[in-house]
Amino acid sequence: MDGGVTSVHTRYHPHAAIAGLGITEMGKVYGRTATQFADEAVRLAAVDAGLALSEIDGLLVSGGISDDVHLDLQRSLGLKDLHVLAEMQSFGATAGAMVQTASLAVAAGVVNAVACVFADAPLRESVSAGASYTGGSASGWMGLLAAAGVLGANPLYALAARRHIERYGTTTDQFGAIAVAQRAWAALNPLAQQRTPMTLDDHRSSRWIAEPFRLLDCCLVSNGGIAVIVTSPERAADLQQPPVHVLGWGQAHPGHFLERFEEFGLVSGAVDSGPAALAMAGVSLSDIDVVELYDCYTYTVLISLEDYGFCAKGEGGAFVESGALGPGGSLKLNTGGGQLSSYYMWGMTPLSEAIIQARGQAGERQVADHELLLVSGNGGVLDHHSTLVLGTHPS
Repeated sequence: MDGGVTSVHTRYHPHAAIAGLGITEMGKVYGRTATQFADEAVRLAAVDAGLALSEIDGLLVSGGISDDVHLDLQRSLGLKDLHVLAEMQSFGATAGAMVQTASLAVAAGVVNAVACVFADAPLRESVSAGASYTGGSASGWMGLLAAAGVLGANPLYALAARRHIERYGTTTDQFGAIAVAQRAWAALNPLAQQRTPMTLDDHRSSRWIAEPFRLLDCCLVSNGGIAVIVTSPERAADLQQPPVHVLGWGQAHPGHFLERFEEFGLVSGAVDSGPAALAMAGVSLSDIDVVELYDCYTYTVLISLEDYGFCAKGEGGAFVESGALGPGGSLKLNTGGGQLSSYYMWGMTPLSEAIIQARGQAGERQVADHELLLVSGNGGVLDHHSTLVLGTHPS
């Protein structure tokens, strides 16, 4: 971590809070576009906050693989005289980046309330989830990858996971331990798409997707939308939901896309963005009560745990199979089931669950201690990373 950047994060103190959360119907919901999901999510977030739609004067939008959420969402919502309007895209890291951008705009006084929204609608009736997500054509250099059989993210992440296996002796059963633990949380979440209990044998018997990944190592595919509303702590205190304060953030974009380099598969952007976010919040990792990590694959949970420092590098496998995860474990991780078992809304999945936990509104899965929460986002193939530290108090 660059000392200059760390110093900036230590000196800056955020002044913003999340006041609204909108989650549409999620999963195999057909016949609606991503824009329609985004429109509904923003309206739900405003209602959740107790805020009139006309009070929103900032809008940050992001779409998934269906690429159907753009600036014209402003017209769909009927929003007038916005002071901030932009599309943002750093893939799975976007949700954290949007909250950071919105918080800076609020703290600068250029905007009062910013809606940050993500929506996607890749699923189609009679088409498998995998086919829905890997369709389309590749051109240019990406066409060479496709000709070699590299279609979509699965084989690239499989290469990264294989590197971890080869270097540290990580096993597929250890990946399975993550999937099993998160399914146990999902069983307690009424919004989760997959709530049927899972065993390690279920994981072992699921079909290969791209070795070393089996089906149950891979995230779901979902149609839906999620929005959050960021405003000042003072305004949030006057609204109807408990404020969730934005205490720290960090981003990392190492720029190694498709490069062959020493650390491929062994290190994620959590190494940089984690300490930056914690320094800004003025807390240490041991202070964190709830952890919501980006889990497009079981492997990304494992490497993120190592890079944030919840266990030593190379010891992630032993850590996750120790019983530390799951509802009865010592680390409250991905408490809604994550993207593996709950729903796949890119970085909005861990962010939405963190907000629900911080508010104390998670029902059966509510964690007793929930004052400080760490949220990660991961985009590309370990190409982009964001970290947020959220809290129930302003400092």
